[in-house]
Amino acid sequence: MSNPQKKRNFQIEAFKHKVVVDPKYADKTWKILEHAIHEIYNHNASGLSFEELYRNAYNMVLHKFGEKLYSGLVSTMTSHLKEISKSIEDSQGGLFLEELNRKWNDHNKALQMIRDILMYMDRTFIPSTRKTPVHELGLILWRDNVIYSPMIRVRLLDTLLELVLQERTGEVINRGLMRNIIKMLMDLGSSVYQEEFEQPFLDVSAEFYKGESQKFIESCDCGEYLKKAEKRLNEEIDRVTHYLDAKSEGRITNVVEKEMVANHMLALVHMENSGLVNMLLDDKYEDLGRMYSLFRRVPNGLSTVRDVMTAHIRDIGKQLVTDPEKLKDPVEFVQRLLDEKDKYDGIIGSAFGNDKTFQNALNSSFEYFINLNPRSPEFISLFVDDKLRKGLKGVSEEDVEVILDKVMMLFRYLQEKDVFEKYYKQHLAKRLLSGKTVSDDAERSLIVKLKTECGYQFTSKLEGMFTDMKTSQDTMQGFYSSHPELSEGPTLTVQVLTTGSWPTQSAVTCNLPAEMSSLCEKFRSYYLGTHSGRRLSWQTNMGTADVKATFGKGQKHELNVSTYQMCVLMLFNTSERLSYKEIEQASEIPAADLKRCLQSLALVKGKNVLRKEPMSKDVGEDDVFFVNDKFASKFYKVKIGTVVAQKESEPEKQETRQRVEEDRKPQIEAAIVRIMKSRRVLDHNNIITEVTKQLLSRFLANPTEIKKRIESLIERDFLERDSVDRKLYRYLA
Repeated sequence: MSNPQKKRNFQIEAFKHKVVVDPKYADKTWKILEHAIHEIYNHNASGLSFEELYRNAYNMVLHKFGEKLYSGLVSTMTSHLKEISKSIEDSQGGLFLEELNRKWNDHNKALQMIRDILMYMDRTFIPSTRKTPVHELGLILWRDNVIYSPMIRVRLLDTLLELVLQERTGEVINRGLMRNIIKMLMDLGSSVYQEEFEQPFLDVSAEFYKGESQKFIESCDCGEYLKKAEKRLNEEIDRVTHYLDAKSEGRITNVVEKEMVANHMLALVHMENSGLVNMLLDDKYEDLGRMYSLFRRVPNGLSTVRDVMTAHIRDIGKQLVTDPEKLKDPVEFVQRLLDEKDKYDGIIGSAFGNDKTFQNALNSSFEYFINLNPRSPEFISLFVDDKLRKGLKGVSEEDVEVILDKVMMLFRYLQEKDVFEKYYKQHLAKRLLSGKTVSDDAERSLIVKLKTECGYQFTSKLEGMFTDMKTSQDTMQGFYSSHPELSEGPTLTVQVLTTGSWPTQSAVTCNLPAEMSSLCEKFRSYYLGTHSGRRLSWQTNMGTADVKATFGKGQKHELNVSTYQMCVLMLFNTSERLSYKEIEQASEIPAADLKRCLQSLALVKGKNVLRKEPMSKDVGEDDVFFVNDKFASKFYKVKIGTVVAQKESEPEKQETRQRVEEDRKPQIEAAIVRIMKSRRVLDHNNIITEVTKQLLSRFLANPTEIKKRIESLIERDFLERDSVDRKLYRYLA
């Protein structure tokens, strides 16, 4: 097999002889090209051979005449632009911008053709000599010879600003022409646009809006002013969209915002009869939304609105919780709070875009003024009692849930949640024992909400109350099963309450009628026989009874009364008339309770099954009572003196407060021990801070009380003071 032949490298060499160029070649060729440029500017380009012209320009560059070609181009274009400039200067009135626009379009077309002819120079000669490319050169020459012409420069700016002013004052202008002229300035470079139009435009706009805002602030109310400011802002944004550089939007809107909003913020929010407070009072959602959207655009705008709103809410809230008239009806008081909260939630949701900072300000305001009234926890519990006791006629379970959710919102604001718990437990106990609760589901729903908010410990005793009610039902079934003979005659229903779960009540007894006494003894024997190690004490002050009564003309009714009222009524089975003292001696009902009981039986119109002598509004110790033979009611079943949770009297309030304070002591001590166990050593101020933080979900701990509890723990050897630093405590394991 033969070896392959070696590859040979071929090379093309230049001509050995010298190429002779005509000495007048450059001048001749340039004359051809110069003539073509003149023809292009004179709109006679149709007769030109662009291929031939391109070749001529190409050859000039190739034969090293690029410099002559470039300088000739500059000179020729400059002379044409000076003529164009003169033509534009001579144009009259409104034709000025049209002529400028027409000549600019012509120049751009000419420039495109010239660039095509000189493409080879643009690609080779210009980059190597670092000269300005043809298109860019054309723009610079236009700028220097036309735009910077002394007779055009000022006139152009004045014309543009005058057109903007005309548009601002309601006239219609040629936006297309404006757009073309502004685009021309932008094409010449951002610095040209900014210096020749944008900066002066911003300066005169600031002056315009400064004057206009002053005029408006003196003649308009707040709502009108905001409408005008919003309209002006939208107009400027629209102006940018139609004929200005997009980057101008932020700059011109800043001018409007500063002159029309930022410089007048305080005057607007505090404007008499129409400022922010009036808008809030009158629910002017549209004006409020406009204020929010405008003020959010300027520094400190929203904080100004928020501060005024907060001050207003705190002011009306303070008036509400400290007005003695409004505190007379606790349910109405809480309803007013809920209405106010709904009102401002609606405003923040609709007008302030659900702004979290506004919602936080609203929450802190409510927390501030609700806690100004020490009775708020009691009143909120009374409100719940009213809704869960009476129920809401024609209202669905979902609506009950909504009300309970609103109540929970107020509950969150309470600093003394344990005080609410105290009252809530009392009111719940009365509802459960009197069977007056609207539904177990609603009751349990609220307890679940409380548990979610405050934890299991907060609601464990409340849940225990429901457990007792269920257990009591089972106990009563067992009792009657073991005593079938009791199916005839009076019946007894006993609720067995676990001492720790229910509100503490001193064991109040009274002399029950003989029929009921024997039944109670039978139940005691049954219960203690089935449960070892338990004690029963009767709470007759918490019971109710259904009594069948026959009056003078044989009219029969079933009276729903309290246990005390039953005891009093049963005395009249054996006596026609009884004095107050005789009733007191026979029943042994405590005096205060007995007077209330007799008032409800003898002095309530339509429910007066007893009569008394002498007739008066109050029950006196010398009064005599007898059955009202003329009693009549259109109902067979008559409720008398329904047990309703009422505001506590001053002594009762003091007693509840005292019990709350006592209950807090072990909780504070437990928190101190928990903290010290984990930290081992801690100074006084840090213990106060930590304990306050831990207990905040139940109550706001008093630093003085915390200090007392620390002293108590030191006495009982849980803690000790540091021997050197007396403000430092150590945990003793």
